[in-house]
Amino acid sequence: MAKIPEVNLLNSCDKKTMPVIGMGTATKPLNDHETTKAAILEAIKAGYRHFDTAFAYGTEKTLGEAIAEALRLRLLNSRDDLFITTKLWASFSQRDLVVPAIKMSLRNLQLDYVDMYLIHWPLKLSQEVRQMPVENEHVFPLDIKSVWEGMEECQNLGLTKAIGISNFSCKMLQELLFIAKIPPAVIQVEMNPLWQQKQLRELCRAKGVHITAFSPLGSGKTKWGDNRILENDVLKEIAELKGKTTAQISLRWVYEQGVSLVTKSYNKERMKENLQIFDWSLTDEESNKISQLSQCKGISFVAILGPHDLMLELDAET
Repeated sequence: MAKIPEVNLLNSCDKKTMPVIGMGTATKPLNDHETTKAAILEAIKAGYRHFDTAFAYGTEKTLGEAIAEALRLRLLNSRDDLFITTKLWASFSQRDLVVPAIKMSLRNLQLDYVDMYLIHWPLKLSQEVRQMPVENEHVFPLDIKSVWEGMEECQNLGLTKAIGISNFSCKMLQELLFIAKIPPAVIQVEMNPLWQQKQLRELCRAKGVHITAFSPLGSGKTKWGDNRILENDVLKEIAELKGKTTAQISLRWVYEQGVSLVTKSYNKERMKENLQIFDWSLTDEESNKISQLSQCKGISFVAILGPHDLMLELDAET
């Protein structure tokens, strides 16, 4: 079983470390219950201890059942072996709905607490929204001050060990940091060798906010993504020289930027390959070549700058 390094979380939170690589549970279309449960159990056997879900993914209940099964089979010593992240969906992004929303997620997960609770998107959707994309009349600006007060209450009540955000821009993060009593411990965003988030990384280093990268390999099997990373000539060349896969080169580069990762594969062998990035490193020359790759406009999502730009998929890996 692979041993996964942990990263220190600097901002106020009750759990001080987080595994640097986790398994994402979002799929489009949604995989059936048994397939997802079996994949999570295989991931636990392989060494994964961080699992990333969300109310919108429809996988909270399946993850909860897999955790219970893993404990029954003694694949884990206790629930405390795991780091579980879930997210506040945009339909619940108002002050009085935040605590009920996390309690609903905890019931789905069969847990007393999660380790990280994130605001999924920096906007509010009307509660009648059930599918995506949505009409503009159902999209509203996020009242970040009041919603963050709800997130802080979740942590103060012990329902989550830490709180954070997802898909926020630099400007939105700065706005939040200005008003937060408990600063966000983590921001989860798309990041990979072709979408490098340089400005955000600089801001987060200065403010002690840790970045978790989703889609570190792009989203090649989705209708919004492509294979620009796995087919990139620079990454391929480095992979061939080092005897690694192109995916491993991409994941290692992200990791070397001081960023943790959420990977997503239900294939047993690729799960293991994704964990085999910690006993070697890129040379300075290799790392610089990757850092100089041309930027694209985001492989999975373009950053949301305002509510009327919203065109997203409910089950997307966010």
